[in-house]
Amino acid sequence: MYDVIVVGARCAGSPLAMLLARKGYRVLLVDRARFPSDITSTHYIHQPGAAYLKDWGLLDRVFATNCPPIPGMHFYVGPFAIEGTAVPCGDVSVAVCPRRKILDRVLFEAAAEAGVEVRDRCYVRGVVRNGDRINGISLETALGNASTEHARVVVGADGQHSIVARSVNAGEYSSAPAYSCNYYTYFSGVPAEKAELYNRERCLIGLFPTNDDLVLVFAAYPIEEFRSNRGRLDEKFFQLLKQVPDLLERVSNGRREERFSGTTDLRGFFRKSHGPGWVLAGDAGYHKHPITAQGITDAFRDADNLAIALDAGLSGAVNLDYALAEYARTRDEAVAEMYQMTCELAKVEPPTLEMQQLFGAIRGNQSAIDQFLGTIAGTVRISEFFAAQERRL
Repeated sequence: MYDVIVVGARCAGSPLAMLLARKGYRVLLVDRARFPSDITSTHYIHQPGAAYLKDWGLLDRVFATNCPPIPGMHFYVGPFAIEGTAVPCGDVSVAVCPRRKILDRVLFEAAAEAGVEVRDRCYVRGVVRNGDRINGISLETALGNASTEHARVVVGADGQHSIVARSVNAGEYSSAPAYSCNYYTYFSGVPAEKAELYNRERCLIGLFPTNDDLVLVFAAYPIEEFRSNRGRLDEKFFQLLKQVPDLLERVSNGRREERFSGTTDLRGFFRKSHGPGWVLAGDAGYHKHPITAQGITDAFRDADNLAIALDAGLSGAVNLDYALAEYARTRDEAVAEMYQMTCELAKVEPPTLEMQQLFGAIRGNQSAIDQFLGTIAGTVRISEFFAAQERRL
């Protein structure tokens, strides 16, 4: 019998399993994918996420994959840009944007190195119950071999369509529709050192440096425009880029290396994330549009906080069910402001008059610009920043 079974071995599951194994727990980590493998994702990891990687001893491994540190951001808001570096997280001032097939391999291998029993290409068919308590999962390998494994706690870290969440009937709350879609691809030969964001008419366009001298270029635009342009992704993408002539020229002089990836399945929601013998982490428990690029950082935060909660509960320091409930409660508190801002930005509407006034007011004030970029990165509380700017205005 395991102490913990973690279902899902990507940005929430592998770090959680690794951290628990480092504390001496017996952990089984399963995923239906074969590693390494790619997955649709924003890739961008803000400074708090990079700080988690550093704390876990993995940030240098990510850099060693030929993934460059990203030292700052250009945010183009209408006729001008604000440029700077978000307020650091501790001593970490850079962001990073690794390919998921590379990042997830680093995390998966780190879990195995910590002593986690890892099984990829392994399909979870449901949970196992002992009365009203979850105490295991039923599995099937790619070869069709079925088995049942038991644990004191089952963690669903298996994404927004979580089989664990579905099996325990985890209810949703604070849901939001998919206002916009998000599509991206990779180019070589496009010079870029910093992250670039362009707020344009009914779209947000972005560029991030990633592994092997490639850049990721994405566009988020209203979901109804995806429906009307289905089958014309290339044409739509470059039509949007025309709103940023300099970027269009750079991209046109480069070479597209891969097909477009993306999705329209971007609604926001929270789920009840704990119950007798089970708990949810990452997108399984809390999902939002990728426009603020918070998904990986949120998954890392969940892994770190849940490892602490599980250690407290499994060791007997506190009641296990109480520990899991507190983990879920504090998560909701931590992400509430960012979730609201993400839902608003996902509408890809032009900046309001108030926001335009704000950008004009902070233009030329590097400290205020870095504070604003910190609200995007998650190193500055959104409400505190805007309250301070209102007092200045």
